[in-house]
Amino acid sequence: MEYITKINQNGQIAVDDTLLVKGELCTAGSKMLYNFKPLFSAECVSRLEEKGYSISGKTNVGEFGLGFLSENSYFGATKSNEKLVSASAELVARGEVKGALGVDLNGATRRGACISGVKNIKATYGVISRYGVIACACSGETVSITAKDTDSMIEILSSVAGYDKKDGTSLNKEYDFKAEGEVKKVAVISELKNESLDKTIEKLSKMGVVVEEVSIKEIEEIATAWQILMSAETCNNLSRYDGVKYGYRTENYTDIDDLYVNTRTEGLGLLTKENIVYGSYVLSKSKYLDCYDKSLKIRGIAKKIAKEIFDKYDLILTPVYSGKEYTEEDFKENHFEKVFSESKYTALASITGLPALVSDGVQFIGDYFDENALLSVSKLLEK
Repeated sequence: MEYITKINQNGQIAVDDTLLVKGELCTAGSKMLYNFKPLFSAECVSRLEEKGYSISGKTNVGEFGLGFLSENSYFGATKSNEKLVSASAELVARGEVKGALGVDLNGATRRGACISGVKNIKATYGVISRYGVIACACSGETVSITAKDTDSMIEILSSVAGYDKKDGTSLNKEYDFKAEGEVKKVAVISELKNESLDKTIEKLSKMGVVVEEVSIKEIEEIATAWQILMSAETCNNLSRYDGVKYGYRTENYTDIDDLYVNTRTEGLGLLTKENIVYGSYVLSKSKYLDCYDKSLKIRGIAKKIAKEIFDKYDLILTPVYSGKEYTEEDFKENHFEKVFSESKYTALASITGLPALVSDGVQFIGDYFDENALLSVSKLLEK
């Protein structure tokens, strides 16, 4: 598996290229940042290095984390036997690194872990500092951890979690992560259920865990709301890439308007442009109340629905994606629509900031700050 930048042959941790590592190329999978070297590291990277871990290298990602996996990376998709995979998850699966740090924006890190047969945890929004993340959709993007086993996840999560005064979204709380909790009842969202859950449901049932179906009839609206919010924030955050201060700059311009337009036309991929245009549309004066404002209200509804479920159940169980094996060719047409369709499985945790874990090829969503329940079910399934 190739890195964009190889840092240390014997390093234990791979870092997705949406996180800053001081002095190393950081592109977020985009031509727009093809030659950008940051002057400081992301807080999560610094904390790992302070704990004695070394960084192995920077791994390929889809442009700004907006794709299904890495199919829209300027540097080309990461593939195994022509099937799309996550570079960092594949490295973990092959045992080349102990774990990997990534940014979960639209579920790509969770999908990658599922496809490669490893584990991934996206902690509650605010538990891990976002300082040093290349921002795209700030209200949902969360640093996540990919590892082969539960103990490694706990080890890395414990090293990077905690308050950071440099990040306005960081929560001032103490954390003690362990896999010692008891999981008694799990809810399956009936609108998302597919055959990928059958094996896990059978395992849990044999271990005495009660698994029951619940309905979230608003799940499609929740996915649409997250697409609107994510695209709107992407539109705002990526406006900084204009060819003036850093990153790619077009050679074809005669005035400032040409500089802006040609730089962004040449420097951004099609899927990113589609998200920007869609984000601009939902933020427009004529659509703001009907689209963006309504999506904020749906976010509140999603949180309320989740709370009602967690009043009765310990965890929510869903697929990670449809289960289709994608190739690069599959996204040559209708890319935006296909990624949106797959995102319905990951949108609930993204829009609410709830923690989520991928293990056993499925996704578990936990209540706020209940990472231990997720870690406990991960450990249970290892048995």
